Amino acid sequence: MYKKILVPLDGTPLAEAALPHAQALAKSEGAELVLLRVAVTPDPNFYHRDEGECRMISDSIKKEALEYMETEVSKLRKEGVKVAVLMRDGSIPDAIVEAAEETHADVIAMSTHGRVGVQRLLKGSVAEEVVHASRIPVLLIHPN
Repeated sequence: MYKKILVPLDGTPLAEAALPHAQALAKSEGAELVLLRVAVTPDPNFYHRDEGECRMISDSIKKEALEYMETEVSKLRKEGVKVAVLMRDGSIPDAIVEAAEETHADVIAMSTHGRVGVQRLLKGSVAEEVVHASRIPVLLIHPN
């Protein structure tokens, strides 16, 4: 039923909470995990220093993101999981939905903070935006 499972990661333990569930699903279905990292880089329009410094910061963020993803891929491959990596820029919810469409993912597996009330109103929810925009199932994992 599932051939590709998209797993957005941001380098935090919260996001990584979805990995064991996605990994188990991938193993049971013989599916491939597609790990996605959306590098959040500074917008040059709002950065008041020189362009070279902005580029240096952006390159550093992307390098760190790539190193993190390589570490995660290595762990998963050692456990016999088929895995691929995507790196994107831009709006996180949009990048997740677009990556799912581009890769022909069958499901998106991601963690959620599980915020409610005022916190959800103030901080928003990437997971909620993805659920509303996605054309495929979204498996939400609460980290607790």
